[in-house]
Order: sequence, then C-alpha cells, then structure tokens
Amino acid sequence: MSGIPQGSILRPVLSNVFVGDTDSGIECTLSKFADDIKLRGAVNTPEGKDAIQRDLDRIERWACAHLMKFKAEYKVLHMGWGNPKHKYRLGRKWVDSSPEEKDLGMLVGEKINMIQ
Repeated sequence: MSGIPQGSILRPVLSNVFVGDTDSGIECTLSKFADDIKLRGAVNTPEGKDAIQRDLDRIERWACAHLMKFKAEYKVLHMGWGNPKHKYRLGRKWVDSSPEEKDLGMLVGEKINMIQ
C-alpha cells in the first residue's frame, strides 16, 4: 500500500480490512500480521506439497479477484533437515527460495535456527 506513511496505524488497519478473507478455503496455515502474509505447511508427503501449491493458487485467484498484486518480496524458506525443497509458483512466476529470512526482527534460517 503506497501512500500511507511508514509507522502509521492506518497501514495495519487497512491491510486487515483488505486481506481479512484471504484464508477462506486455505488448507495450510496462513498467518497475517499487518501487511505481511505467511503460508506454511508440512511437505513430507506429495500431498503436503500439492496443498501448498493449491493454497498459493487460491491466494493468487483472490488477489486477481480483488484487483491486487503481490510485491516481488515473496520467498520460500525451506525449513528442517531433509526438506525436499520443492519449487512453487505464484501465478505464472516461480517463487525463489532463500536460505534465511527476517521475521518480526529475527533472522530465521532453513535449519530452524535463530541466526544472530
């Protein structure tokens, strides 16, 4: 959401209004915090991988139906040892993976470690 000052209370409030129903029909776990959405699920079976892709497809359809676009800030963080590191796409674009991501001020690595 451009045009809203950083740190403004309007940003999280408007984000919740706009994305409040994104979890409708979602199979995996969807977390929403301010203007951030996270989708997570277990991929130790082919069904788990397929569930995540179906949910990404649902989220993409939701965004299109609401005339919204995702910023290019989305990544896959493959967590845990032995993770098969499946590839996912959002719409027609393949989602890049990352060995670590910042989450609420903490850097989280793919081995489920908190990195300082």
